[in-house]
Amino acid sequence: MIAVIDYGAGNLFSVCNALEYLGLNHQLTKKTEDLRAADGLILPGVGAFPAGMQMLRESGLVEVICEESKKKPLLGICLGMQMLLEESDEVAPCKGLGLIRGSVHRIPSQRVIIPHMGWNELTVLQADCPLLQGLEQPLYTYFVHSYQAFCDDANIVAYADYDGRIPALITDGGYVFGAQFHPEKSGEQGLQMLRNFGGML
Repeated sequence: MIAVIDYGAGNLFSVCNALEYLGLNHQLTKKTEDLRAADGLILPGVGAFPAGMQMLRESGLVEVICEESKKKPLLGICLGMQMLLEESDEVAPCKGLGLIRGSVHRIPSQRVIIPHMGWNELTVLQADCPLLQGLEQPLYTYFVHSYQAFCDDANIVAYADYDGRIPALITDGGYVFGAQFHPEKSGEQGLQMLRNFGGML
């Protein structure tokens, strides 16, 4: 069973609808015991980093997410991906979950439209990533964001080129994965990534 973490952030239901379509057993929950009992976790989210972290702290789920991420697959999506990192300066300096080394800052380019919105081709650096199995190139996914991750190359599975590298899929090298794009809105290729996540459980 996949626990979709309900802490008050957006895009919860679009993720759940995609999992339902794929026939993946899942539960939208804010209960600690459900996260501990689940085989995998998805942390969705849209909006600003500090507000997301505040809601996550108020939910009382930070500790259990950090603990369970050492035992079972965890996928952060969009803001959920950004909160996996150590810190962000969006709105004001704010600590993240610290599950992947790195930080979150505004997309630095002055030559492209911010927010970065729409479809982008991904350049894959780690083709052996379990989330990418069965996917053929070129790989396109759908983005909506103004802030991006800055992390070590070793943590970047794939990136998008938007007047510079934007980490699109990141990992801690273990059970933790983060997608800056929305797999649930990225057509069949995005759905395949969610299928692959289900196959990791």
